[in-house]
Amino acid sequence: MAGPVHVLDDYYLAITLLITIAYQLFFFSIAYTCKFDKLTDFAGGTNFVILAVVTLALSGRHNARQLVVSLFIMVWALRLSGFLFFRILKTGKDDRFDEMRSKFFPFLGFWVFQMLWVWVISLPATVLNSPNVQQYSQHAFGTGRDIAGIVLYAIGLVIESVSDAQRYRFRATNDRASICDKGLFSLSRHPNYFGEIIVQFSIYMIAVSSAADGYVSGQAYNALYATILGPFFLTFLLMFISGLTLSERPGAKKRYQSGNNWEAYSRYLNRTSILLPFPPQIYERLPTLVKRTIFLEFPIYVFDPSKHSDAAKGQNPANEGGANANERRSGDGLVAEA
Repeated sequence: MAGPVHVLDDYYLAITLLITIAYQLFFFSIAYTCKFDKLTDFAGGTNFVILAVVTLALSGRHNARQLVVSLFIMVWALRLSGFLFFRILKTGKDDRFDEMRSKFFPFLGFWVFQMLWVWVISLPATVLNSPNVQQYSQHAFGTGRDIAGIVLYAIGLVIESVSDAQRYRFRATNDRASICDKGLFSLSRHPNYFGEIIVQFSIYMIAVSSAADGYVSGQAYNALYATILGPFFLTFLLMFISGLTLSERPGAKKRYQSGNNWEAYSRYLNRTSILLPFPPQIYERLPTLVKRTIFLEFPIYVFDPSKHSDAAKGQNPANEGGANANERRSGDGLVAEA
């Protein structure tokens, strides 16, 4: 079988970046010109598939680890883009673009961020398939680390898929005052985020297994371990940029100021873990310090009416639009709904 094809650099970083930029700019031109929302998340999800297929094809020699890692990221991306494509077909348009759809640079900014999201999270598969890693003889697939990665991937994908379906069904059959506290959402306020994080770390775990067992060395060893940037970037994105920070406090503020079943929602916040699934009967009894540390419910997520409401700030709630129902997120193609 032919060896790997060297393109621009030994880790396929440049070629995957160029493909991602070109692919996203192509769909951006359609979305901006036609004011068309239906292809945005489709473009993000399918971009992962293209990068995995291209780097796998260029690698020449296909070992089991490459195939599994590439397949896993493709399955995750196709499930995500398929779900989001189905959802946008049902809703007709994407409300998060109402303020930027006709503004070139703000709208382009979203697409640039989507380029970064795709390229960085694809790094474990990209580097694993690259010539500098393929030059080493890799050990057989199926070690304990590999099996653990497969099990974690399956758990994460099921959690993410089931929670997306549960939330979609809930919103289709309930009004805005209702609280989605059934199924996985009774154990975590954001089980889809939790599942997505597990998926990405499990892919990384399998990708670096050869390096961890000493079958890869030198710069290739360092490059493989450096791809942890992918799952860390996703986690940071969900927790501090476009996920929890845009849904937790803004969503609570909107409910409080509109009087939208606030007391029940406040109790739900108090008894339900923000991210890590945990029995609510136990969680609500935990000290605040434990919730803030072990369970990652940082103060930036917490809404305190005495500090954060418009009344406390001396503003007029009538002029406050509240948090948008649709929030940006990495896991739903950079979109989350509050």
